[in-house]
Amino acid sequence: MDAAELKVFEAVARTGGIGRAAQELHTVQSNVTARIRRLEEELGVPLFDRHSRGVKLTSAGERLLPYATQAGRLMSEARQAVADGPEPHGTLSLGSLETTAALRLTPILVAYTRECPQVDVSLRTGTTQGLVSDVLEHRLEGAFVAGPVRHRELIEEPVVTEELVLVTAPGVRLEELPGLSGGPKVLVFRTGCAYRQHLEHFLASRGLKALRTLELGTLDGILGCVSAGMGLTLLPRAVVEAASRAGSVAVHALPASRSRVTTVFIRRREGFTSRALLRFVDCAQRIQGGR
Repeated sequence: MDAAELKVFEAVARTGGIGRAAQELHTVQSNVTARIRRLEEELGVPLFDRHSRGVKLTSAGERLLPYATQAGRLMSEARQAVADGPEPHGTLSLGSLETTAALRLTPILVAYTRECPQVDVSLRTGTTQGLVSDVLEHRLEGAFVAGPVRHRELIEEPVVTEELVLVTAPGVRLEELPGLSGGPKVLVFRTGCAYRQHLEHFLASRGLKALRTLELGTLDGILGCVSAGMGLTLLPRAVVEAASRAGSVAVHALPASRSRVTTVFIRRREGFTSRALLRFVDCAQRIQGGR
């Protein structure tokens, strides 16, 4: 059993077929079939059940898959470690909350690209829950999320503390919320958003439960719908200051016990950490710390 055979096995398991794995690995089907057969002969058990639509892992194959996946990651990290020189270079895949991307990322990225011009940064936005999963599953190297996360496989480093505020259409008062027809509609990012959880808990404390929810994918979409009187939301004060000054939304302060949330940067505790990522973390803390 070698790394090449495990790589082929993992590709077949993930894609669900010999042909699809061969296409992904840029080889012929007979080569994939031969490697799988050699692996099965060496282990003495079938790893796949063959059927007309492809293949399915046997119980033995399911037990082997996590080790094959981990072996592939270790090989990839080994290559990255060897290639990682004294100056940051290569690619850096990061994630961020939509609000953090809109409010905090620009000065960080400007400073970082100036300091590390050989690094190509890619950014994906999402919810805290989704971004944590992406980092744990090695789809992202790090991400800005709402803390605390408290996961034993992750390092989390505080970046900035935000004040959360309730945001409504102009003229709406908090004491009026329970009496609104049908209860207020909550305008939020999709499930997994930490701000959404804070909002639901706050409204529940005021006796508002089983709320109607409208999920939107962008910050601008949420603010536009709130301004139009479609419902309310909960966001960092700094994100809505411009809209508040323009009179398009109203901002309501929350009790101190419910109004603070710390944005943290998370990365995996184990495995290889590139110089590009370490320099980014240092840059983010330095830029936000100086605000």
